[in-house]
Amino acid sequence: MNAPAGAAQARARRLDLDRAKGIAILLVVVGHIVAAEPPAGAEWYDVLRYAIYRFHMPFFLYLSGYVAMLSGALRTPMAAMPRFALRRAQRLLLPFLLLGTVVLAGKLVAQEFVHVDNRAAGLLPGLRDLVLTTEDSPATFIWFLWVLFLCSVAAPPVWRAFGTAGLLAGGLLLLAVELPAISYLDRFADHALFFAVGAAVAEREARLLPAFVARQGLAWGVLAATLGAALAGWLPGDLSLLVCGLAAIPALHGLAAAPVMARQGWTLWLGRRSMAIYLFNVIAIGVVKALLLRAGVPWTAAGFWIHAPALTAAGVFLPVLGKELVLRRIPPLNRMTD
Repeated sequence: MNAPAGAAQARARRLDLDRAKGIAILLVVVGHIVAAEPPAGAEWYDVLRYAIYRFHMPFFLYLSGYVAMLSGALRTPMAAMPRFALRRAQRLLLPFLLLGTVVLAGKLVAQEFVHVDNRAAGLLPGLRDLVLTTEDSPATFIWFLWVLFLCSVAAPPVWRAFGTAGLLAGGLLLLAVELPAISYLDRFADHALFFAVGAAVAEREARLLPAFVARQGLAWGVLAATLGAALAGWLPGDLSLLVCGLAAIPALHGLAAAPVMARQGWTLWLGRRSMAIYLFNVIAIGVVKALLLRAGVPWTAAGFWIHAPALTAAGVFLPVLGKELVLRRIPPLNRMTD
């Protein structure tokens, strides 16, 4: 894709990307309704959650790399990188730190009165775990913001020096090394390749995106086969993330770009509110779960049929309600959650 075409693409609203985000964020919420273990007798949810986790966050990184190519962010010259990195930090790390601190403080208070999943060890240990020893983070669910920041600032110098092939090679190299669970470097290594794949597909979208749409049956068959292999244990954890994550790209992006989805307004509605839902869905789910338990809805196989839809609805609609009623009245928070 040449530069003028890229600039024109960046100025236009890409509805297929909004729809893709909407599909992906719904999967995120469904994957978050149980923080630890489902109740006995509802082990089917573990199967569903494992399948979702094989591809949903790789797909978000893919979409981010796609946007980075279309928007021209990858063309950022070295002289402009400090300013670019500062803007990315304001967009990604600031909400990460603010929300992470709020979650930690909320857990420290709430766990004295109600059930709290993944209890916090204390204020200072919690802050350390939030940004350094991130394997024990009190707000692990927002790791994507940190990893996306790392991808965003690492990709432009690599792309300008080595092109898209260099980005892909860097992603493969990161997969081959074992980085420690410090400041989410381990998750960065596991997911950077999908950011690079997004950039590569965007660069060739005139040819690839129509193929994704035209071959939906094949794409979904491949995705189903890879997920089946992962669930059967034929693919180890890291390999299943790679294989299923790559298989999901033509299936999900092709679906989002297909003409039939143009009539599905819910995908656009969710996609355009995905940041707020991503930031606050776990908090909303935790609050509603505690209320349901207090109201006497048991955490059992039978009770889970009440919990599951209620928690999914809470994870989608309460963040949007908070955004519309509260955050839109506070310009800095409104911008942060757009």
